[in-house]
Amino acid sequence: MAETTYQGLIEDLENYLLYQRDEGVQRLEVDRAVLEELAREPEPETPEVVVVEAAPIPDDFDSLEAIAAHVSTCTNCELCQTRNATVPGEGNGDSPAIMFIGEGPGADEDAQGRPFVGKAGQLLDKMIEAMGYAREEIYIANVVKCRPPGNRKPVREEMDLCLPYLRQQIGLIRPKIIVGLGGTALEGLLGRPVAISRMRGVWQEYAGIKLMPTFHPSYLLRDPTKKKDAWADLKLVLAELGRVPPPRT
Repeated sequence: MAETTYQGLIEDLENYLLYQRDEGVQRLEVDRAVLEELAREPEPETPEVVVVEAAPIPDDFDSLEAIAAHVSTCTNCELCQTRNATVPGEGNGDSPAIMFIGEGPGADEDAQGRPFVGKAGQLLDKMIEAMGYAREEIYIANVVKCRPPGNRKPVREEMDLCLPYLRQQIGLIRPKIIVGLGGTALEGLLGRPVAISRMRGVWQEYAGIKLMPTFHPSYLLRDPTKKKDAWADLKLVLAELGRVPPPRT
């Protein structure tokens, strides 16, 4: 029983910290007594860090396939050291109505080399279907193409080194609308920290393309009460495209 209770506390703490991150909080005050208690636990060994020198990314890719091939051999940041597979993106690359952009691959995506295939991806599929589209009709990508260890938030340097791929993907794909999933995706696209709870539902612009910020599906799994807000954002996207949600069956 004690072990289960302890595990539950850890999960609650993790969910709380993830919620604060999604809200744009970058610093939390921690009681000194808590820090002293945590200090009693043995610290994990720090793995040896290999310094990676960034190489220039070509700015003239002529296809999504060429980008994916370059991504697969990219060693421009430390994420290359722990990845199993790169995740460049997938879907309709020929002027789709919508391009969804998330934060980065998780464990399932890192294993399969495909974006949004875990629990958050399953929810995203339902959101896409509710809008009247099939997954194959839109395009899905992330700000970073390799999984950050432990699904942590990618740091600014990692995003900056990977963003040239995404920028060129957007230029080749030419989506009518971009939907930014979560604060990190918006931070990567707009180049500044954002609070997604205040920005969601308010049109932005990226490279001359309308950009709709909304919650990341993983956040909606942690707080299902926000699903109605996300759906309201997606209905704004449909309205901009001159469409209405199909009737539910």
